[in-house]
Amino acid sequence: MELRDRIINCRKCPRLISYIKEVAKNKPKRYKNWEYWAKPLPGFGDLKARILIIGLAPAAHGGNRTGRMFTGDSSGNWLIKALYELGYANQPYSVSLDDGLTLKDVYITACLRCAPPKNKPNRDELENCREYLEEELKILKEVKVVITLGRIAFDTFLKISKYPKLKFKHGEKYKVGKYTLIVSYHPSRQNTQTGKLKWEDWLNIFKEANLILRSQHR
Repeated sequence: MELRDRIINCRKCPRLISYIKEVAKNKPKRYKNWEYWAKPLPGFGDLKARILIIGLAPAAHGGNRTGRMFTGDSSGNWLIKALYELGYANQPYSVSLDDGLTLKDVYITACLRCAPPKNKPNRDELENCREYLEEELKILKEVKVVITLGRIAFDTFLKISKYPKLKFKHGEKYKVGKYTLIVSYHPSRQNTQTGKLKWEDWLNIFKEANLILRSQHR
């Protein structure tokens, strides 16, 4: 796919490119045998998906290592396990590019394609990356439900949709153009280990998406 190649070869943000290469060079002992991906990451999943999930960015030792978003880190564990429980993934784990994971009716992407230092992207980096998400939205013609994970993904999607600022609240639903937007906290360790995001509340996000799709017909 032409968009995929453009994303992988993107060098718009020197700070981010420098950081992901540095992370790959100075990898921790537990990953010493890994050859890190260390390039921008495209989205992945079912191109006929009715659910689009938008995260923040690849994790430095997750997607930046494995070459696939939400793969090889705790956030990915939470996301894929939830998708598996509701029948959108063929297995409950996402550990590497060759682990056999396939998604049905779901496409996963992010508003930033490179891992940012301390998980904090600069505004210009988010703006540089926004066109890729805009193009994915055009390609993914069947999407009915958009799930944003975290405040930055929420704000980015609203900017693309040219919608006025809405209130960020976990579990809230909004009609945004032709999409139903479901708002969620990001399943980061910071949220899951502190109990800010509980498993049942997380699972309910995907159950809600399921209900919306069932109430609609292709």
